[in-house]
Parts: sequence; structure tokens; C-alpha cells
Amino acid sequence: MYIAMNRFRIHAGREPDFEKLWRERDSHVAGVPGFREFHLLRGETAGGFTAYLSHSQWESRAAFEAWTRSDAFRRSHAGARSSAGISDGHPHFEGYEAVL
Repeated sequence: MYIAMNRFRIHAGREPDFEKLWRERDSHVAGVPGFREFHLLRGETAGGFTAYLSHSQWESRAAFEAWTRSDAFRRSHAGARSSAGISDGHPHFEGYEAVL
């Protein structure tokens, strides 16, 4: 199993706007080979920002990487710029292979 996460820093007070963007977007990931599940996680607010993680599970790293090269990925991220002013820049990606 492979877990792909993006860490976002959202300006405090803009959380409803950020969550609405995710709730209403078409992720184009359903039915993608190797995709298992997705969660958007909200963390603590500190220093004027609220932490969020997009957390997706894949059968393998290869399946995730194939998705990142697909038309579905490009369509899924087409509206990413609409979060300008909501977040503190681009998210930070982290990928993990499950070992246990």
C-alpha cells in the first residue's frame, strides 16, 4: 500500500472556503486503477493557519504515479489555483510505502 499526502496551511478563518472547494470539486479519481480511498483531514490552528492533509491510499506507488501522469489527474487539479488567497502557498507532498 502507498499513502500520498499533501500538507496545506490555510489562513485562519478561510477553512469553510477551503473545505467547500474540496467538497464541490470533481476529483476524477473514482475508478482509477489502484485507488483505494481518500480523506481530507483538518488539524490544529496555530500561528494564524489551520493545517490540512489530503490523504489518499493506493494499492502501490506505481498506481499512484500512473495516476499523476493521467488525464484524470490533470482534470482533477485544473481548479487548484482557485485556492489562491485561502492557502499559504503550494501544498507540501509526502509519500509513504506501508511496511507493516
